[in-house]
Amino acid sequence: MKYAGPAAIRELEPMLKDLRTLEGLLEKKPGVFYRRGKAFLHFHEDPDGLFADVRFAGVGDFERFRVSTTAERKRFVALVRIGLR
Repeated sequence: MKYAGPAAIRELEPMLKDLRTLEGLLEKKPGVFYRRGKAFLHFHEDPDGLFADVRFAGVGDFERFRVSTTAERKRFVALVRIGLR
């Protein structure tokens, strides 16, 4: 699974716009977010679709979420919003 390229990032732009409004996240590159100076969230593309890797606990492994559909993206933003509390 490769990191999301420019075309995938453009496809995710509406969701990225929502993520950019969340306090505590810093987007260092398009689609790559940090929290408290540590990698927090990034995206991958795969033949099976688009995926987000997020590290809610701040340490340890990333958790993977499918973000290929509008519904999946809305659910993911809601999860991130809750995870930042």
